[in-house]
Amino acid sequence: MDMRTLGKSGPRVFPIGLGCMGMSGMYGPSDEREGIATIHAALDLGINLLDTGDFYGLGRNELLIGRALEGRRDRALISVKFGALRGPDGSWLGNDARPNAVKNFLSYTLSRLGVDYIDIYRPARVDPQVPIEETLGAMVDLQRAGYIRHISLSEVGVDTIRRAIAVHPICDVQLEYSLVSRGPEEKILPALCELEIGVTAYGVLSRGLLTNSKPAAAGDFRKFLPRFTAREQNQRVIDALASLAHELDVTPAALAIAWVMTRGGQNVVPLLGARRREQLKDIPAALNLELSAADLARIDREISSNGIVGTRYQEQQMAHLDSER
Repeated sequence: MDMRTLGKSGPRVFPIGLGCMGMSGMYGPSDEREGIATIHAALDLGINLLDTGDFYGLGRNELLIGRALEGRRDRALISVKFGALRGPDGSWLGNDARPNAVKNFLSYTLSRLGVDYIDIYRPARVDPQVPIEETLGAMVDLQRAGYIRHISLSEVGVDTIRRAIAVHPICDVQLEYSLVSRGPEEKILPALCELEIGVTAYGVLSRGLLTNSKPAAAGDFRKFLPRFTAREQNQRVIDALASLAHELDVTPAALAIAWVMTRGGQNVVPLLGARRREQLKDIPAALNLELSAADLARIDREISSNGIVGTRYQEQQMAHLDSER
């Protein structure tokens, strides 16, 4: 399997990465043993990029990954987002990217994961109270000390990206990008291509919306997302994708993942969020699916961001996304 390089000097990664958030809540109750088994199965498939956040499950996700990687650390690249603040009730309290906070967050991350360094480290969101140059400066200090290997960003706009690379090269930018979340195509993706910065794309299945998944369990945050509350209006997009996938003899998930892989040449690596081993079954088909120019044109006609109802987050969250400015 051809590997992809994140940016000009980033690590070599499998063409698809594993998003680990759902293994520690967010979609309802989780099974830690199944989460660990899922990570092991992903590693056995060749996947080497594991994406997490120090705030996923209030730190439990890092603890889970640490247990999963016992005896397997050399097979995985760990990508960690930091900075999101949460209350004891799980509420979201904003972001903190002050230099001392960055170093504090990393200290706890290293402890929870049980590792000596993090492969890719990035602020989850821009802190409007802290210049990106100050945040990056702290990360450069940590890199020089050997605690992180690569510096990255998440959900940032072009201006922030250009300011950041004036401080230090950026490995990749993490963005929500899918068949129905195509906002980055206008400005951000062209800039990243120009600057030779990689993209790790999350939400490639729009949190399961594109595969007809329905929020059910208590604690599933999707119940409050506009695209899920507008489920009836969005069913036509779900059905259109299912029809196209049927014609190509693949699942909707495989088609959605394969579509993201066609964007930006070798520059884009989709992250497949999974909680269970069975959710990895679409990966081989996605890797082997070759979409023709005619296929891509038809997808653009029948499934576009104009066809989806609702934003990807609630209004107050969208207002704080630097990538949406």
